[in-house]
Amino acid sequence: METGRIEHRIEQALQGALALAEADGAPPRLAAAMRHAVFPGGARIRPKLVLSVALACGDGDPPLADAAAAAIELLHCASLVHDDLPCFDAALLRRGVETVHVAYGERLAVLAGDALIVLAFQSLAAAATASPRRLPALMGIVARSVGMPLGIVAGQAWECEPRVSLAEYQRAKTGSLFAAATESGAEAAGRPGAPWRDFGQWLGEAYQVADDIRDVASDPAALGKPVGQDQALCRPSAAADLGLQGAMAHCRGLLARAMAAIPDGRGAPALRALVRAEADRLLPSAITAEIARLAA
Repeated sequence: METGRIEHRIEQALQGALALAEADGAPPRLAAAMRHAVFPGGARIRPKLVLSVALACGDGDPPLADAAAAAIELLHCASLVHDDLPCFDAALLRRGVETVHVAYGERLAVLAGDALIVLAFQSLAAAATASPRRLPALMGIVARSVGMPLGIVAGQAWECEPRVSLAEYQRAKTGSLFAAATESGAEAAGRPGAPWRDFGQWLGEAYQVADDIRDVASDPAALGKPVGQDQALCRPSAAADLGLQGAMAHCRGLLARAMAAIPDGRGAPALRALVRAEADRLLPSAITAEIARLAA
């Protein structure tokens, strides 16, 4: 029941945010491109983390928590739009449908990604009427997660460098937004976000390692996007650096660290259950069997 309520809150918050972009006078094709980037959604794990942590911290301002969840997901969607562009991955599919630049053209895809970034901050600011003193901390957390020197922009930029530490790459490209999700959930509820940062950081890094594994061992139809992209694009990959079995062990270690980093409290069991469910979804038995087959 709690999971269904969280999912409903996320979709309602995203619909409300997109409504701001679709107001009278908006360029209709750009508005459509933005909606295409956000719906249908993926697992929505980042906004689920925001609301799960907010609930664990008492959920002192639900509208602000909802807006933080929407902001984190809008930023994630914006990063995917830009990541899929011809100048980066030239991807044709995302979440089982055409990527934004395929459906709407490259120019509108660039603008849609930019507009989603702005919309994330716009919607977050608009929701802080009941708790305005919480807004500066939330804005800082979210901004750091996407910008330089350690946010998702930096993570993408590491792909353009001749050398990169795999840990730094994963920490910036994926871990930073996960850490922002857990921190912002606490801050939106009126609790300090810092104690929740490690939980999000470790889970985000595990998520990236699992994605590296699935890029090698998953079925593209199940994944909703092409596989083999890391090798084709010479991207840093835990699967390439550690081997599939080594990457699997590393992923499990990161998930264990994430579980251990969850602060004690009445919400801890639900958050541990969320991590276990994500682990099963990211690395199902079919992938484990495929790794064993490839190693044989």
